[in-house]
Amino acid sequence: MKGFAPPSRFGGAQVPAEPLPITRTITVTEGISVKDLAEKLGVRGKDLIATLLMRGVMVTVNQSLDADLVKDVARQFGADTQFISFEDELANEALESMLAQENPDELELTRPPVVTVMGHVDHGKTSLLDAIRETDVAGGEAGGITQHIGAYKVRIGKPDSPAFGREIVFLDTPGHEAFTRMRARGAKVTDIVVVVVAADDGVMPQTVEAIDHAKAAGVPIIVAVNKIDKPDAQPDRVKKQLGDRGLVPEAWGGNTVFVDVSAKQRLNLDLLLEMICLVADLGNLKAQPGRSAVGTVIEAKLDRGRGAVATVLVQNGTLRAQDSFIVGNTFGKIRAMFDDRGRTIEEAGPSTPVEILGLESMPDAGDTFLVVADRDKAKGIAQYRKMKEREAQLAKSSRVSLEGLAEQIKQAGVKELPLILKGDVTGSVEVLADSLQKMSTEKVRIKVIRSGVGAITESDVLLASASNAIIIGFNVRPERKAADLAEQENVEIRLHSIIYELQDEIHKAMLGLLEPVFKENYLGRAEVLNVFRIPKVGTIAGCRVTDGVLRRDADIRLMRDGEQVFKGKLTSLKRFKDDVKEVTNGMECGVGLNTVDIQVGDTVEAFVTERVAAELTAR
Repeated sequence: MKGFAPPSRFGGAQVPAEPLPITRTITVTEGISVKDLAEKLGVRGKDLIATLLMRGVMVTVNQSLDADLVKDVARQFGADTQFISFEDELANEALESMLAQENPDELELTRPPVVTVMGHVDHGKTSLLDAIRETDVAGGEAGGITQHIGAYKVRIGKPDSPAFGREIVFLDTPGHEAFTRMRARGAKVTDIVVVVVAADDGVMPQTVEAIDHAKAAGVPIIVAVNKIDKPDAQPDRVKKQLGDRGLVPEAWGGNTVFVDVSAKQRLNLDLLLEMICLVADLGNLKAQPGRSAVGTVIEAKLDRGRGAVATVLVQNGTLRAQDSFIVGNTFGKIRAMFDDRGRTIEEAGPSTPVEILGLESMPDAGDTFLVVADRDKAKGIAQYRKMKEREAQLAKSSRVSLEGLAEQIKQAGVKELPLILKGDVTGSVEVLADSLQKMSTEKVRIKVIRSGVGAITESDVLLASASNAIIIGFNVRPERKAADLAEQENVEIRLHSIIYELQDEIHKAMLGLLEPVFKENYLGRAEVLNVFRIPKVGTIAGCRVTDGVLRRDADIRLMRDGEQVFKGKLTSLKRFKDDVKEVTNGMECGVGLNTVDIQVGDTVEAFVTERVAAELTAR
């Protein structure tokens, strides 16, 4: 056959000797297997394997292929390639399945709104949620601040309320400045943002940040002016401050909903919930409970008894026990599901936060969660992603350039503070690692050599011992054996539950790493009038103090014609025959020095050296 390699060469395979002209475009997913690519190209698997062998690539029929290799091989068979993610492919299949139904509109139902609560630290976000849930979440938070994303489903239970019986899902994001990324992640999965502002405090930096996140995500904003029961509350001042930033209240002719509330006195909470439902109705929020579940990982943690545990917000479809799924570069099967109050459930519909068990490994917060029918294919995609991630990390660590080498030489004198960071959830760990590394300065660089979720283990202690690192535990504690090993190896373990206390401690550690700075304090100056060489005593300089004082415990510098010829300590200081502690300006004295190189006309400068704390300069 013209244009193909001889059949006998590859056992009867028909392999094009030259690339065929491009006549079609095929859509392929990342990490596509040899078998699936052969089906899309319309060729036999052994023909595709033969083409790869000719390129020096040894593969099996079930092996995943790299994107560049897929593109080249497809061109050999006359096809151009368009790449989509595995998630996009599943979403397209679900959409095609829905459109194939007789009445697809009937499959769409109104879903509960997902509301993210944002605002400045200590403005009452969690207390407001507590009042709505009639629970006490804030009481269990370290230092009274929220350090994780919490997800809660609330059913409005007031019979006299127009929104009676409806459900709202709340995401409570931390207000501390270090958790900017977690707040940003919260805004991406939400339908409505409630910005909480304290009436006695006004608009603060994190308030503005929260508004920026909400605007960037393109979601409607409701402002809850909290603490209106306080004597110094000024809700109108808050409205004016926000009006200047583009959030004009409806009462003032704008389109932003403002609700004055008090979490402690439980004032106007029903009105706030009604406004949320009203804004949600305007958004026409729909979902298809009949399709496979799609969601987002809100948080993930490592539980000693249950393994990897993830909090997932189901955004569409229905998640059921025993469903297989893929999430980021891991996969699994639902072994058990729990709601926000810890109760076991068998299925979760749209806009439902659930805690799931059955993950093969830890996902990252913010990863897309997808239920799949073909578990083996999900496993292959997850392994391919993990392999690519590992390759990227290795390439990043091993790549060397002349510019990089110059930077290393320039930083040869920079002190390094190695840290091992362990936390209870992935969101906290990644944000802490970022915030600590940003504390690096020109003199001290912080290097997080390992970060992970779970208790501090023996492996962490051994790594810290080998690399002279400090172990930081954030809301976790060391295992018993790890604590004993740390004591034996003299490894320092610091346990914290509040981020700003941790940052203060690291800052102090950075100060301790710097070499001490010595500052010279000038005391006085004397002129050498005569030189006496006394046997068994040494050289004595007869001097007159011309400025300041000479002290017996001072350091001295012998100067001649503006140049230093000797630096050391005074061996003696006499006034006539008596030893004295100091000689003041205008008086004559005898000065003993450990040098014979003294001449008439030299100047003796006295000074003391003071040790001062080193200062860190920001990058």
